[in-house]
Amino acid sequence: MKKRICILGSTGSIGTQTLDIVRANPDRFEVYALCANRSVELLSEQAQEFHPEVVCIADEQYYEPLKTKLSSLDCKVWAGANAIADVVTFPSVDIVVAAMVGYAGLKPTIEAVKAGKTIALANKETLVVAGEIICELAHKHHAPILPVDSEHSAIFQSLAGETHSEIEKILLTASGGPFLNYSLDQMATVTAAEALKHPNWDMGAKITIDSASMMNKGFEVIEAKWLFGVPVEKIQVLVHPQSIVHSAVQFTDGAVKAQLGAPDMHIPIQYALTYPERIAGDFPRLDLFKTRDLLFQEPDLKRFPNLGLAYEATRRGGNIPCVLNAANEVVNLAFREGKCGFLQMSDIISATMDKIEFIKKPIYEDYVQTDTIARRIANELL
Repeated sequence: MKKRICILGSTGSIGTQTLDIVRANPDRFEVYALCANRSVELLSEQAQEFHPEVVCIADEQYYEPLKTKLSSLDCKVWAGANAIADVVTFPSVDIVVAAMVGYAGLKPTIEAVKAGKTIALANKETLVVAGEIICELAHKHHAPILPVDSEHSAIFQSLAGETHSEIEKILLTASGGPFLNYSLDQMATVTAAEALKHPNWDMGAKITIDSASMMNKGFEVIEAKWLFGVPVEKIQVLVHPQSIVHSAVQFTDGAVKAQLGAPDMHIPIQYALTYPERIAGDFPRLDLFKTRDLLFQEPDLKRFPNLGLAYEATRRGGNIPCVLNAANEVVNLAFREGKCGFLQMSDIISATMDKIEFIKKPIYEDYVQTDTIARRIANELL
């Protein structure tokens, strides 16, 4: 039987690459629902190609234009965050690809987990903000969470067959982004256009800026803690500019297992969709004869303090990672709009973390309130 897929964030980088895989494997997959934020043109093009049962647009002001464009299709057209949270629970959905960017992905992912769906997780913020709740719900409702991030997919693959092996350390690799060798003085004047030129990966704007500031890697540290059940002290970040070793696991006997490959997100996306099976894919191959000088170095937390802030948020726990994420979303957008300097982002995030009331064991409503307050404080600090 074909797997029926609901894609949250179908017009983004992960969403469009997921549809590449569906397009190449029509005998294995069909699209049940497509959900996007406000990209009406691309969303309507996708719907006309894949003929889903449901098309959702999060921003309700775009409902009428979308409905008009899809008037000739036999599909349901919905709008709003609640509609997206509803569609993931439908019995016809087998896999939910959680690829919405930012905090907006939290609610529909929670609902999908409660419905026992298989989650192909690309939305970092879901586990960053509410990892404890997500993991508890996934266990309770037997909802598999399969990582799509190249790094977490690499760890997941490295752990295959190691059920009884104790992890000594997770080795999380980072490219270092476009400013890896910049001095602090140079970084003080960089622009968003420069930050968006990632040397290895093709990603959306928000994630690319997070990569440049290494907040993206900080989020991945928090994700790894929840996905693989290890304390943050056992997660080590290695700067690896070539992006060939996607991550590795060191076991208590000293053995290290790593997953290598070309820097192409189609590979981990397809693995999540077909797990535990591997199927053929027309993706770039890694030529080890041409692979030289694989370098690894420690991250510089003075030049990239966001990574240190993520470790701090993880150690403090409670609602602090939620604060970290909310403040980062504010300053990331502000930097892209030219309203905030590159180094200033870290200062505002740190100050916001210090101003929020700590909640040790937050429930969902606490996360919602924390997110709102943190965004207000971060905007005031701008």
